[in-house]
Amino acid sequence: MTNKQQRLAELNARVAQDLSYLNYPPANWSKTITTKDGRPLSDVVIIGGGMCGLVAWHALTRAGIANLRIVDRAPKGLEGPWLTYARMETLRSPKNLLGPALGVASLSFRAWFTTLHGEAEWEELFRIPRPMWMDYLKWYREIMAIPVENDTHVTRVVPCGDDLLELEIAGGAKPPIFTRKLVMATGRDGLGEPTIPDFVKGMERHRSWAHSADDIDFERLRGKRVVVIGVGASAVDNAAEALERGAGEVRLLARRKQMPTINKLMGIGSYGVVAGFAQISPEWRWRLMDYAAKQQTPAPHNSTLRVSRHPNAYFHFDCGIRSMKEEGGEVIITTTNGRVFRTDFVILGTGFLIDPLSRSELAPYQDKIACWEDRYTPPPGEENPGLGRFPWLSDDFSFTEKGPGTAPWLKDIHCFNYGASVSLGKVSGDIPAISEGALWLARGIAASLFIRDIDYHWEALLAYEKPELDGTEWTDADAPEPAQRTA
Repeated sequence: MTNKQQRLAELNARVAQDLSYLNYPPANWSKTITTKDGRPLSDVVIIGGGMCGLVAWHALTRAGIANLRIVDRAPKGLEGPWLTYARMETLRSPKNLLGPALGVASLSFRAWFTTLHGEAEWEELFRIPRPMWMDYLKWYREIMAIPVENDTHVTRVVPCGDDLLELEIAGGAKPPIFTRKLVMATGRDGLGEPTIPDFVKGMERHRSWAHSADDIDFERLRGKRVVVIGVGASAVDNAAEALERGAGEVRLLARRKQMPTINKLMGIGSYGVVAGFAQISPEWRWRLMDYAAKQQTPAPHNSTLRVSRHPNAYFHFDCGIRSMKEEGGEVIITTTNGRVFRTDFVILGTGFLIDPLSRSELAPYQDKIACWEDRYTPPPGEENPGLGRFPWLSDDFSFTEKGPGTAPWLKDIHCFNYGASVSLGKVSGDIPAISEGALWLARGIAASLFIRDIDYHWEALLAYEKPELDGTEWTDADAPEPAQRTA
C-alpha cells in the first residue's frame, strides 16, 4: 500500500468513526408495506445519482428512512455534468464551500483533498478542478456505500392509487419501480431542457450547430471557424474548449452592449439568504430572482481569461441574432445591428429553460402542475416569462396542484433540482447550500410519511410493552407487611 493509499484508508476509517458517533445509520422507523399484489414498494426513490442525489440519499438515511432506492440513467462514473457537458477548467464555487458533506467534516472535499495532496497544496489550490470534483463524488458514493442503480432510465412517472407511484423504466428489461415518494434530483436541466432559439430552426443539429450541453466533437472543429452565441459561463467554457482543440477562430456574439462583470447575488450571499429566502413573500422572492436574472451572472475571471489569451478569440457585443441560415457549406449569421458573420459551426451558449411541460416523465399530468405564473402576477417592469414557468413548490420541494383535487399525487413528487430555486432558493443544485436543502427535503419527507401512517404509529404505541423497570428498583412504603408464618 502506498503512502497515499494508507492516508486514504485512515480517512475512510475516520469517516466511519464520525458517522458512528452520530449514530448513523439510525434504525428504520417507517412502515413496511407492499403493493396489493405483493410487489416490493420503496418509501422513497431518488432519480439522479449525481451530487444532489447522493446528498439526498445521505440525508434521508440519516433521518431513519432505510427503504430507499437511487437510480441514474448514466453509466457508473458519468453521473451529472462533470465529465460530460461541463467544460470549465475549475468549479465556479470557492474551494472552501462544504457541498454535500452534511456537516461531517471528514466527508468534506477539503478532508479528501488534503488527505491525498497535503495542506500545502490545499493552500496553493485556487479552485477545484472539474474532473477532481467528480473524483471526490465517486469517493463520497463509495465511502457512504450509496447503492446507485446505474443504466436505469425512468421514462414515465404514473400515479397508480393508494398514494403510490409507478416508475416505468426504459428498455423493458427492468421491471417498473413502485414507491410512495419520488425525489427528482436531476440537476440543472432536471425540470426543463436546453434553450433552443428559433433562429436555428431548419438547420441540422450537430452538423451546423449544437447546444453547449450537447456531446460536441471538438476535434472536428480543428482549423474551423466557430461562433458561440452568448458570453455566460457555459458559452465561455465551450469557446475555450474549441480554441484549445485547435479551432481556427472563435467569435462570441452577445446581445448585450457590454460584458456583464458583477455577480449580483454575491452581494447578499449569506446563511440568512439560505434560511430566509423560502419564507419571504412571493413579491420579494420574485424581485430578487428577476433582478439577478436580468443582470446576468458573468463568467468567472479565470474562465474568461482562458478564452481571451488566444489571439484568434474575438468578443462581439450588441450582436443579437436576427437570422441564421446555411448557405454554400457555411452558416451565415445576421445580427440585429446589421453585421454579418460567416462561420463553419455554431455553439449555443443559451442556457436552459425550466418548464414542467418539457418533461416527458410527467407527461400524463404536466399541465396540472402549478407554476409561478399561476400563483403570482409581477408588477410592471418585473415581467419575466421564464421565471413564470418555474414550479410553485411547497416547503418540502413537492409540486402543488394548479387546481385543488386535480392531481393530489403531486405532493409525493419532490423537485430537488434547479427548478426549486424561485420557490425555495438555491438549495437544491448549487454546491454552497446543497446540504441545507437536503436536510429540508429529508425533514419534509419524514414528516409526510409519519403523518400518512399515523394509525400505524398509534397501534405501535399501544402495542409497545418493553418494560423500563422490572419492579426491583423501589419499595412501596404503604404496602402491608407479609403475614408471619406459624409452626
